[in-house]
Parts: sequence; structure tokens; C-alpha cells
Amino acid sequence: MENKIIVVDQTIREGMQHKGIVFSYSQRQKILAFQEKLNIDVCQAGYGPAHETEVQYLKQLKQFSTKSKFKIAVAGMGRAVPEDAEILIKTGITDFHLHFHIQDALQKQKIFQPISESINCIRNSVRNCVISIAMLDIGRTSDSLMQEVIEHLSFDLCVDIISLPDTSGMMAPNLMFDKIYKAFEINKGSDTKISIHTHNDMGMANANAVMGIYAGASVLEASALGIGERNGIADLFVTAQTLKNLGFDLNIKTQDIETFRAYYQYINSIYEAQTGESILNYNTPVFGDGVKSHVAGTHAVTSFGLHDNEEFFINVLCGTRLVEKYLKKENILFDQSNLKEITENIKSESARLKRRLYKNEIAEIARSK
Repeated sequence: MENKIIVVDQTIREGMQHKGIVFSYSQRQKILAFQEKLNIDVCQAGYGPAHETEVQYLKQLKQFSTKSKFKIAVAGMGRAVPEDAEILIKTGITDFHLHFHIQDALQKQKIFQPISESINCIRNSVRNCVISIAMLDIGRTSDSLMQEVIEHLSFDLCVDIISLPDTSGMMAPNLMFDKIYKAFEINKGSDTKISIHTHNDMGMANANAVMGIYAGASVLEASALGIGERNGIADLFVTAQTLKNLGFDLNIKTQDIETFRAYYQYINSIYEAQTGESILNYNTPVFGDGVKSHVAGTHAVTSFGLHDNEEFFINVLCGTRLVEKYLKKENILFDQSNLKEITENIKSESARLKRRLYKNEIAEIARSK
């Protein structure tokens, strides 16, 4: 299994499938700049064959990236058919993300031919191209058919990346691990990388993405705030940071929490303007307010640079550690030797009132001891 993981940010292309939001060119340019600053490897910047504007935006983003001397690769997506390949070639990109859907073995020859033609078309026209082929949908594909397809793409066509999406978003982490591990074993001996793309219909996208990498995939596909088709896909920060915690090597700068926060807030502002709703909510992992709120003291220490913004809600569950932190944070004078008694009185008052206490009430208890 490879320790080095490539990150593909699909915020633009996949994000436009979330409630039909549309990114303008200027918005895509700013998104790309965020991705470059965060040291993301690949930006999936649009679906060229969908419309002439998508072609134009892909072309402009590629030119902007080159002129700005960005390291990030600009990729375009289309079907694994020659006509889509030709459209994408005209944009000037060198990273091609193509997809096809296969339901049963009877379709193989019908599908394999246009895939082969598409790959040849790209390789004959673009130097140093990188070709990723997505096979939809691994959750509904038998192991035997998956083996045949992977062997063909890896050993016959020698594609750079095989993307294995859980398109229906119905897989569980253990099943994802087993599926990707089988793909990894089939793919051994080739130079082709396995990529993981997970949907969040059952709330498993982040866990499935992590388990897919753990099973042997070496390319992660994710998006800012997990924005994507239906209920979204894997969240960029959560999956990347989790993988780093597990010891994987990723270029993405998850330590730059302020840029990540600005990136997420920017995506949320576009979403909010076009839908009237917010996707950045109280319980959004890391960036929502819930992650910095504390009631019991045992875990009253946050991470990801949020220490200065911690919020405390004092009720009957509080302990001396939490009360002390709260009193100091709110600049409430108290006698350290009476901290235990102050805490007990706070707990009793909360129990009597059947609610949490507010600053003036806590200050009064502290002053009386």
C-alpha cells in the first residue's frame, strides 16, 4: 500500500450537482487560488461536454493557472467516449477525468471500445497527459466484473488512475475496505493508481473514503464542506486530516486552518446566495460552532487552532476544571481555594432552575464564596 496520497478537490465539478448551484468563472478562479494555497494536487474544474461555457471556463482556468505558475493540476471531466475526449482536449488541459457506467458483463465490449478510442485520442493529442477513468458504481458491481474491468484498464490500456466511486452512497466502511482491497490486489504489478470517490447518502462518505485509502487506494477525491451530488461526498478537510493522523503523507496543508476556514466560508457564501440556505452549520465538523462548545470539563480542550474561540455552557454536568476555565475566560474574580464549593453551588443552582446558568448568575455565586 502506498503512503503518499494524491488529493483531488472536486468542489467545482461535483459541487455544481448540489442543489444546482453554478460557479461563475471568477468564483472558480478564487476557488482554484484557495486550492493552490492549500497545496492541493488536482482541481476538478468543470465538466466540459456539458456546455460551451464549461469548455471556456476550463480553458481559462488552465491558462490562469499556467500564467500564475500554480503547481495544482487543472482537470476536466467527461464521459469515456471519443467525442467528450475531443472536447476536453480543446481546453488545453493535461489531466482528463473520464467516466463510464457498467452494469453487467454483457456490456463489456460495447463499453471497452469507446474507452480505448478515447484514451488513444488523448494520448495522440496531448503530451504528458494524465488519464483517470471512473467505473460506476462499485457498490453495485460484482467482484468478477470489477476484476475484468480493472485488469483491462490497468494492464491493457495502462491508464494512470482508476477511480472507483460508491456512486449510490450505500456502502458501509467495512464493505468499502473489502472492495478496495480486492481492487488493490487485482491492480498489483501495474503503475495504475486506485482512486476513491464516496457519496454521503448514508452519512458514511468520510469513513468510506478513509477506509478506501487504508485498503490501498492512493488518490482521494473530496470537496469543500463535502458539497456534491444529492447529500454530498467526502469532506476535504476531515478526510485529509484523518489520513494524516493515520500516518499517510499528503501535500494538502490541513495545518493552515485559517485558509481552510476562509475557503469553506467562501463556498458557503456562494451556496447561501443561490439557495437561501447555509451548508456551514453549527454541527459542521471542525468549522461549525459545535466543535468549540463545552458543557462537561473532561474534554474542554479543542484542537485546530480554536482555543481562543471556545464556548462554555455551564450546567449541572460541569466540573471544577471547566468552571475554572470559564471564570478565567470571563474575567470573573474568584477565590481559588473555594473552587470546589463554587462548582458545587453552580451545579445545585442549575439543577434547581432546570437550565444552564448565565454569566451574571455564575459571577454572583463566585463572589459569594
